[in-house]
This record gives sequence, C-alpha cells and structure tokens, in this order.
Amino acid sequence: MKNAFIYHEDFNKYDLGTDHPLIGDKPRNSLEYLKANGLLSHFDVLTPTSASYDDLLRAHTPEYLKHVRYLSINGGYLSADTPAPKGIFEVASLAAGGSMLAADKLFDGYHLTVNPLGGFHHACRASSSGFCFFNDIAVAIEYLRHKRKIKRFLIIDLDVHHGNGTQDIYFEDPSVLNISMHQDGRTLYPGTGDVDAIGRGPGEGYTVNLPLPPGTASASYLKAFHEIIPPLVMQFSPEVIIYQSGVDTHHADPLADLNLPLQTYYMLATQVAALSRSTCSRLAVLFGGGYNSESCIQAYSNIVSGLLGEKTFLSEPEPTDADPSAVDTMLSDLKMRLADYWEL
Repeated sequence: MKNAFIYHEDFNKYDLGTDHPLIGDKPRNSLEYLKANGLLSHFDVLTPTSASYDDLLRAHTPEYLKHVRYLSINGGYLSADTPAPKGIFEVASLAAGGSMLAADKLFDGYHLTVNPLGGFHHACRASSSGFCFFNDIAVAIEYLRHKRKIKRFLIIDLDVHHGNGTQDIYFEDPSVLNISMHQDGRTLYPGTGDVDAIGRGPGEGYTVNLPLPPGTASASYLKAFHEIIPPLVMQFSPEVIIYQSGVDTHHADPLADLNLPLQTYYMLATQVAALSRSTCSRLAVLFGGGYNSESCIQAYSNIVSGLLGEKTFLSEPEPTDADPSAVDTMLSDLKMRLADYWEL
C-alpha cells in the first residue's frame, strides 16, 4: 500500500491578497517543511489536473459556476470576506482537481492521500463565502460516485469553522455521513452547525454536528471526538473517508477561539488513521484552514506524523480548558438527538 501527496506549484496562486488571511504560500511551505523533516519521503508526489466543468457541475449549479467564471475574468468579490482575484476559477478548479486525484488514487493502490490545498467546505451548491470557491469535498465525492460507483462516503471535518457548504449539499443524502466538530456557530462564522441540524428526509441522522464553546482545549476536544466519532464510523462502515484536517483550532490561530496545542493534531490523526484501517483503508486528507503561518505548518506536520504512525511529533504546553461542563452538556444533547439513528 502506498501514500500520495498531491501538489502543483500553481496551488500557491490561490491567494486572496497580502492583507487577507488566506495567502497563497501555504501549500509550498507545507511541502518544504515535510521535505525538511523527512516525512515527504513516505509519499509519492503526484501532480493533479484541473477539475473539468462537468466535474464541478456535479456539486454546483450552472448559474453559480457562471458567476465565479465572470468574477475570475473581471475581478470583484464573491462575498464580503472573499475577494475574487482574476484567474481564480482556474486555480480553484485545480484545487478541486487535487482532491479528485487524492480520492481516485485510493482505488488505485494507495491507502493514504493528502491534498494540501483542499477542504473548501463553505462552498454551497449555489453560493459561497469564507474564502471558498468550489467545494472540492463534494466534487471529489461526486467524482467517485460517478467513476467508481462508490455508495458510502464519510466526512470527518475538524476545521474550526462549521462546514456549512458541505452540509448544504448533503443534508438529505444518506450515502454521506458528514461529521463536523467546530467552534459553536453562535460565537463564530458561519453561524451554523448546531446539534439540532441532523439532516432532513432520507438524510436524517447522517449530518452530525459537534459545536464546541470558545476556549475548548485538548481534554474536552478529545473526549468529544472519542465519544461520538469512532462509534459512528464503525456503524456506518464507509467505503472511503475524507478527513478535513483544518488546524485553525490551534490556540494561536487569529480567526477563532479554540485552545488546541500542537500535539492534539498528532493524536487526532492517529485516531482517524486507525478508523480508516478498521473500515476501508482509504483515507483522503485535505489540510483545510490554518491562519497562523508558523503553527499551521507545524500542526500539518504533526498530522502527517500521526497518519504515518511516526513516533516523533511537536508538542507545547497544554492550554487551559475553559468550560468542560459545556462540552458535556453538548454531548448529552447530541446523543439524545441521534438516539433514533445510532448506538452511542
């Protein structure tokens, strides 16, 4: 079994400006850091091609794609927080193509793939914001559904912001179990992802949200993960797992208020890798958000170490857990809401 790291130098053109939190050097910096500490040697580095218009159309409406193409030609703003630089349609299509390749290679002899420019989970079917243009998670899922006839998809989304776009696309779809751990939407963009959002119609029970209060640190975070995610994964028995491993949950990230230290990312990655081995042995990792230029690269490195089962990782002092009782209350509420669908 092999590992693949998906990379294209043009990934670094996904840049929303020097005065914007999303600056386009993170894919290159991640690659160089992993190379410097020897972790990249465990991977084949593969070059993606862009998602086609038809690929994007499986996840987005024609009107939305037309709007992004217009902005890409003329410039402007997709939303108040998301400037649209010229050429962004092509760069975002390449990012989506990277996630498609990461997903497809899982059915071609690879058991672990990583796309450092992936996880754009705020892109809904017909709109977007939050620095996202195309929902590469959905593009990859629909590509596998189309090409490989896969029927059971699992998303584990640990970015600090709720993946409202992915939820929008799969809210009624029982073939996708979409689990999101994030800072409570009452305190952070995009304001969604409460425990009572569990899906609709045939998709009831297949959307699972774990909203965490500001100040949540490692002990409470890991407790929430362990009590909910492993039992759901084992019961669902996915054919492929997509892990959005955003590290903007780090205590030094400027855009949010969770309190995770570097070593937590290693622990989480080891757990996700173990869940993959216990179910399908097909794990696509999308690096997701992270806006502190130093800590995010270190956290991604810890994630890769955990995925590979390496014994060395970076650590730092454990921040204080602000309100463990609030996490316990949330877990109790969530378990009650999911009782008709899962054994927890």
